[in-house]
Amino acid sequence: MTLPSAAPDPRAQISGLVFALLLLDPDFRIVEVNPAAEDLLGQSAKRLVGNTFFDVIDLGESGVEERLDRDQAQLVARGISVRIARQERRVNLTMSPLPTHPGWRVLTLTDAGQADMAGDSGPDASLKAPAILAHEIKNPLAAIRGASQLIARKLEQGDHGLTQLISSEVDRIARLIDRMQELGSKTREPVGPVNLHESIRKAIATVRTGAASHVAFVEEFDPSLPPVLANRDLLEQVLINLLTNAVDACKDAAEPEVSVRTRFVSGLAANVLRLGSALRLPIEVSVADTGPGIAPQLSDHVFEPFVTSKKNGQGLGLALVKKMVGDMNGRVSYRRDSRSELTIFKVHLAMSDIRQEALDE
Repeated sequence: MTLPSAAPDPRAQISGLVFALLLLDPDFRIVEVNPAAEDLLGQSAKRLVGNTFFDVIDLGESGVEERLDRDQAQLVARGISVRIARQERRVNLTMSPLPTHPGWRVLTLTDAGQADMAGDSGPDASLKAPAILAHEIKNPLAAIRGASQLIARKLEQGDHGLTQLISSEVDRIARLIDRMQELGSKTREPVGPVNLHESIRKAIATVRTGAASHVAFVEEFDPSLPPVLANRDLLEQVLINLLTNAVDACKDAAEPEVSVRTRFVSGLAANVLRLGSALRLPIEVSVADTGPGIAPQLSDHVFEPFVTSKKNGQGLGLALVKKMVGDMNGRVSYRRDSRSELTIFKVHLAMSDIRQEALDE
């Protein structure tokens, strides 16, 4: 391998950063931005330079604006809600003062969900534990079911209700165990070009058959979108899970409605070690419903195993969604839009024209 003749200078290093970096003068005017900042903010450097930071990003009621005004204070704010180009986003923000230049600051921004995508998307410790537990439970379950079948043979026909109950409950637990094992699976399904809108329509058709007849489905598609990099079966299962949850959430609303929207966005990237670089995720599909939303105390944990607000829920559906999206090198996020009173799940995927051979390694 041929080594470069010289190490990249600081400007080249900053240009290669995955996260957005802005240099602010003492009046909070933007002096320099890197390419990632152009992507995240949806504007070119030429348009951004000269504006104040607050002209570009509305920090709302996060309380960060007051803290930014302390010249010598370092600041780290995670998961704050801001508005960029009239779109609500959740971001992580850091501000570092420059002691050699009083009043000057270096500010960084990343999408709040990007940390979840750092490195490989294989199972983490929280997903391995259910898989290990599942393996240990399956053998005793099989023994219990076998014993109930043996007992049933010795009972009168009218006494079979109890053994049937045992068998059905064992089967129910076994299905739950299967889903737990899926969470810990390291197997990756192959990815390739997939027609996003075709997959969405198939998922809607599947969910519509079992949905309450009064729940309306609305489609807002960008027909110009290219194929996404995905696995067709995984993508359709992700969409079915999200649509089913949306229908369940809004079926008792005054105006139950589930909307599916696709669009091209900029500024979102994931670190994928197998590619050795950041992977852009510009294709967005959102599933929104008019239901009451997820309980606030659960909002930061919706993708964790066994977290659910449903009375009879198992808390594995969204954890599986996150894993399946991660296996396709994508990212899924949740937010409650208080202005429109909508619950919104967003899936971001790559376009299919990236280096396929790198993903297959």
